[in-house]
Amino acid sequence: MSASVNGKRLLGINGLGRIGKLTLWNYLYRRHFDGIVVNMGREVGRSVDDLLQVIETDSTYGSLGKFLYGHSRKCEIKVLEESTNVLLDLDGMMVKILREARNPKDINWRREGVRLVIDTTGQFLDPTAPADFKGGSLRGHLEGGAEKVIASAPFKIRDKSLSAPDDSICLIYGINHTDFDPTRHHVISAASCTTTGLAHLIKPLLETGATSKILTASMSTIHAATNTQNVLDAPPKTSASDLRKNRSVLNNIILSTTGSAKALEQVLPQIRQVGFMADSVRIPTSTVSLIMLNVTFHTPLDSAGQPVVTQSFLNDIYRKAAAGAQKGLLVFSERQNVSTDLIGERAAVVVEGHENHARTGFITLQPETLLAAGVESDKEVQIPVTHAKLFGWYDNEFGSYVNCMGELAAYLDKNMG
Repeated sequence: MSASVNGKRLLGINGLGRIGKLTLWNYLYRRHFDGIVVNMGREVGRSVDDLLQVIETDSTYGSLGKFLYGHSRKCEIKVLEESTNVLLDLDGMMVKILREARNPKDINWRREGVRLVIDTTGQFLDPTAPADFKGGSLRGHLEGGAEKVIASAPFKIRDKSLSAPDDSICLIYGINHTDFDPTRHHVISAASCTTTGLAHLIKPLLETGATSKILTASMSTIHAATNTQNVLDAPPKTSASDLRKNRSVLNNIILSTTGSAKALEQVLPQIRQVGFMADSVRIPTSTVSLIMLNVTFHTPLDSAGQPVVTQSFLNDIYRKAAAGAQKGLLVFSERQNVSTDLIGERAAVVVEGHENHARTGFITLQPETLLAAGVESDKEVQIPVTHAKLFGWYDNEFGSYVNCMGELAAYLDKNMG
């Protein structure tokens, strides 16, 4: 049963930044909802025409019309009402822009008939914060009349002594979205763009016998720039510990951090037993990032004493995943891609099969080492260990993240009751 009011399914979007605008675009394309209510909470520019220009244009993906139709036709935009709020006809879909409230609890989703909201501001990420928390909280959307709210980023709990409440959950479509319980879960995190791509890259390994025994893993994401970075150098805030975040995004490669390893444990719990490390390297491009995943396995040998896990074996794992359970979410490619080739690619991750590779070595355990572990032997033992290096592209703005979050929101809408 879908979430509808008076027979109409309405989606609420809080914020119209990179993820907010692309979420609007995504649902103009999908046509899953009958209408969209976007909360801006303020005026944009000097007139409604300025607001329309923000909605209709994008430096990365081009115009809205080209996004929807290529060069075949333009997108028709009509202003139906202009007062405190703005009512638009965007290519046949009713879109209302609210300009009154910034604090989630003051947004009247109940009046608008919105049951499901996606908060794309990145400002409200603590699921433990009450609805009346100073400065706003995710739960404010529930206070305003929404029944479910999705945060377009990982949860960040301020008080480290607290754990996530029972009514909150982190979900990635195609990984653990079926864990959604409509009677229990009201505050949802859609994780991050990197966690989305990483989860889909590692899931087939965990589901294959020869690669399921992961000993250690590490990941680096070569990540496109985001609006959290500075265009030019600027002084860091008081007590800032990372001076690099304030360096110019235009002409630097910047070492950074990522919480994707920690978030991965929430959607793939079996990762908790793996010593997983993750980091990020920011580069001056507008979108499309690259995961470089290093994994070591305790792997078997075949009857001839040769390693089972090879480049072809790994690529076959991903071919099967791309044609099977992760079809449409994982794409296997043997082309020699560069990042711009993947702009707008509607997949959580595109596996670069041409570059995947593996190498098997042996750990030699002496009898005394075995005895210390409680194993008696008068001979040394050689244990095969395979190291694999895997590459996965993801369009960290629209194609991977917004697309997968869009699938998640549609799933929640259908199953809210």
